[in-house]
Amino acid sequence: MEAWQTMLFGLTLTACNGCGSASHPSSVPGTTLASISVTSKAFGNGGAIPVDYSCDGAGKSPPLTWSAPPEGTKTMAVILDDPDAPGGTFTHWVAFNIPAATLALSEGADVAALGGEEGSNGFDRPGYGGPCPPRREMHRYYFHVYALDAPLTARPGASRDEVDAAMQHKVLAEGALMGTFAH
Repeated sequence: MEAWQTMLFGLTLTACNGCGSASHPSSVPGTTLASISVTSKAFGNGGAIPVDYSCDGAGKSPPLTWSAPPEGTKTMAVILDDPDAPGGTFTHWVAFNIPAATLALSEGADVAALGGEEGSNGFDRPGYGGPCPPRREMHRYYFHVYALDAPLTARPGASRDEVDAAMQHKVLAEGALMGTFAH
């Protein structure tokens, strides 16, 4: 990346601190939204996502860990999106109805084996689709983790919009881990 691109990217990160998905499920009415700490042993917050977790590599999901959700949590949801995509926010992963006791997803996680379900990503297929920005572009990728007060009624393979709609007024806590990727 050239120096001017690095500087522009840094300014974008500073100006957009906290930016994420264009859509945002709302919290449970009358509650204060709690915070979840999200980490990965593969990369730090704001760090580069290793190539293995991208379209240039094995395309498997990275390991994720999060703090215990608040009391009353029934299920968890994980959504990965890229707010820097040329056509607007692009969804790379939609996983939901993950049991509340789950505090981590291993590398290449099989969400169904954990009792969860996956929706369709922006590539029109279920499961994880790794970062794949246009060549020579640095993009941010947000791994959002939500604690929900009820299982979602969305069907397996549901779109991001359908899952977001199903999460309305069910979010007890949320957190995000942001990583970057460029070819």
